[in-house]
Formats: sequence, C-alpha cells, structure tokens
Amino acid sequence: MASRSEVFSSRWGMLLAMLGMAVGTGNIWRFPRIAATNGGGSFLVAWAVFLIAWSIPLLILEFAMGKATRFGPVGAFVKTLGPKFAWMGAWIALVATAIMFYYSVVMGWTLRFFVATLTGDVPGAAPGAFWEGFQSTPEAVVTHVVAMGLAIFVVSKGVKGIEAAARILIPSLIVLVVVLAIKALTLPGASKGLAFLFTPDWAALGNYEIWLQALTQNAWDTGAGWGLVLTYAIYMRSKEDTALNAFVIGFGNNAMSLLAGIMVLCTVFSVMPDAAGEIVGAGNEGLTFIWIPQLFAQIPGGRFFQAIFFLALVFAAWTSLVAMVELASRVLMDLGLSRRRAITLVGSAGILFGIPSALKMGMFQNQDWVWGVGLMLSGFFFAFAVLKYGVTRWREQFINHEGSDIHVGAWWDWLVRLIAVEAVVLMAWWLWSARGDDFASTWTLFSPYNIGSVLIQWGVALVVLLLANGWLVRSLAAHEAASGEG
Repeated sequence: MASRSEVFSSRWGMLLAMLGMAVGTGNIWRFPRIAATNGGGSFLVAWAVFLIAWSIPLLILEFAMGKATRFGPVGAFVKTLGPKFAWMGAWIALVATAIMFYYSVVMGWTLRFFVATLTGDVPGAAPGAFWEGFQSTPEAVVTHVVAMGLAIFVVSKGVKGIEAAARILIPSLIVLVVVLAIKALTLPGASKGLAFLFTPDWAALGNYEIWLQALTQNAWDTGAGWGLVLTYAIYMRSKEDTALNAFVIGFGNNAMSLLAGIMVLCTVFSVMPDAAGEIVGAGNEGLTFIWIPQLFAQIPGGRFFQAIFFLALVFAAWTSLVAMVELASRVLMDLGLSRRRAITLVGSAGILFGIPSALKMGMFQNQDWVWGVGLMLSGFFFAFAVLKYGVTRWREQFINHEGSDIHVGAWWDWLVRLIAVEAVVLMAWWLWSARGDDFASTWTLFSPYNIGSVLIQWGVALVVLLLANGWLVRSLAAHEAASGEG
C-alpha cells in the first residue's frame, strides 16, 4: 500500500513539482492567443485581477485541504464535509482524469513536432502540410501512447520520482522559455508586440467578455480548482507553509505565461505583422503547429529556436500530465489499491480512452470543451466545501497554522465567497454562448462546442457518481481501517 509518510524532500522540490503541475501547454500556446484576441493590455489587467480573485484563493484552499486531510479529492471531501459528499470529490477527480485522456494526445503532438523539427520535416514546403498529414492518424495514437508511458514511468517512482523529474524538467523549461523570449525581444519590430501586449485600452474593460476570458485563462493557467494542487499537497511536510507556497505558484506560473506572450507576440509582430490577426485567431493547434513553424522559418537560426520551442512544450506537457496521472492514481490508492495496481489501471485507461481524441480532431475538441467547462464546476465545489464547513473556521484551523510564513486575513473569506459566484457566472456564459441559433441542433453527443454534449455527458457522470457515493465511502473507510489511518 502507498504510505502517507511519503513527502517531498524539500520546499524547493515541492515548489518545482507544483510549478510543473501548473505550467503546461495552456501557458505557452493558449495564453498568447487569448491575450491577443482580447485586447492585449486590456486583457492583462483583467487577467491580473482574476489571479487574485480566483487563482490565489483556490490555490490556498487546495494546499490546505490536501495537507490537512492527506487524501485525494474523494477522501478530502469526505473528511471536510462528511460521507454524503464523496461524489463531489469524485467529480473533481473525474474531470481531471477526463482531461488527462486527451492531454496525453497533446503531449504526443509536441513530441512528434520536436522530432520533426530536428529532421527538417517542419515547417515543410506548404504551411500546415505536416500537421494535416499527422493529426488524426495512427501515428498520433503512437505518440499518445509514448506520452502516457513517459508520465506513467515518472509516477511509478512515487513522490521521489515526481520530485526528481521536476528538478530537471522545470529549470530546463524556464531556461528554454527565457531564451525564446530574449530572442523574440531582439527581433526588429518586437517593440510593436510589446506595446500591444502591455498597453491597455481602458475603455475596452467595459466589455464583459474580456473579463470572462481572463477568468477562464486563469483557471487554465494555474491549475486552480483541478484537484492537482490538493493531490501534491498530500506530500507536503507537516510544518510547510500554505499561503506563501500558493502565492509563489500563482505568480510564478503567470510569469511563465507572460514570457510566452512576449515570445509569441513579439515574433508575430516582427515577422508577419500584417497577418497577426489571422495567426492568433487560428486556434491553439493552428497557432502552434501551423503558424509557429512558419514564423521561425523567417528568422536567423529559426530551426534551432523552433526546436527549443517544441522541447519546451514537451517539458510543460510532460510535467502537467504527470500530475494528472498522480491524481487519478491517488484516488485509487485511497480506495485500497497499491500504487503499482493503481498506476496500471490509470495508464491502461489513459491509453484506451485517449485513442478517440488521437484519431479524430472533432472528438478532441469535444472533450476539451466538455471537461474544460467542467473545471468551473470543480472550482465551485471547492468553494462550496469550505463555505459549508465555515470559511473563517477553515482559515483559522488549516491555513494560519503553526509554521505559516504568511498570516491570511479575512480578505480570503470574501474571495472564496466570490469564487462561487464567479464559477456560476462563467459556466452560464459558456453554455449560453454555445447554444447557437438553432437550439435543437446543439443536442449532439460528441459534436464540438455544443451545449447538449456538455449537459448529456455531465448528467451521465453526475448520476453515476451519486449512485457510487456509498461505495466510495465504504471503500475509503475500509482502507483507512486496514491501514490504521484516521
């Protein structure tokens, strides 16, 4: 059985693992696109606000819950709210695991493009030719399997393996992104990209969509509300600080997003300023796998810097995928499985259920949409748990504990209350914007970006989890009794 005595060997190792969890492809390929299509500097203002109003409070909450309960999401909710609420923790675990299924496909793409850059197959003669010939093919399944294998290998080594990988991959990732940002800043015309990114149009902040996109990006950027921070916090040392670590992760993660924004937008405005709108509007896959190679092809030493870019994406995706595999495995270990058996089941499921997204882009986009929106419900459940427990009592018992470097005041209580409102508003907006003109046409199970797909898949998942609530509680209790924990 997995021992709860496993801990990170140092704060540095823990912080690197946490940064590895948080810094992913969303920072490098999603943030520059979302920032550019939502006003640049105006978006940054709203994005900074929601770092404080959404990400930091949730990160503090997850740190405290994981450290206090020493359980994954299911057990943590039972310990916090009682046996009737195991299904809420199971929902959080399910959403993160469903994202894991297709996230390994993304990591596989980055691996293939890194190799293709080294061999000279990318960018190729025609823009996007390599991408069109690769995505949704059996080769994409192979790279998906390789990606899952790499994540499983790290997690199989336990907390020491996760920490060791983070100590190598995260400093390397930071160096790679800094090198790319410096290169972008030295390009002629880069100042136009900087001006676009950092000059706000204050009048544009009256557009509600900028604020909603900023909240969405913060949720993706930091991993707040996913249950991943909670899972890693299980392995914190008993006297480790909660609040300061959350601030370091939140601000460190968003600093990486800013560097990625500088890298991409300075390069775009330097190399293809007239096509900037088309490039940043091409979607995550279009920007990364079609336009980025075209941009690097236009600058001196382009292949070298393109290789650095895709290697950075590999490292970012790998460390995030490791966290998702660990979360799913932790839940199974809490239910009584050994780490080896849990990882075998998670890895097998990850490979199997990731294949549809590897073979069909429409399925990938559907799953990204359904479970991306699901993260907002996860964030709501976290806020609900603490509000029901008593937000002030929670803060005094589990955040401002002995050994804390920072005393968290009543401001946190109010921000947790605000998170519940933010989550409801964001989910309502996402679903409303996806309804389309013909409401009936949106009720297709696996079509991308439709409200019916979200509600049907959510409904099935919630019914199953509610029915399984009793079994989850009994399994947790049996394992706890057998291992002498509690």
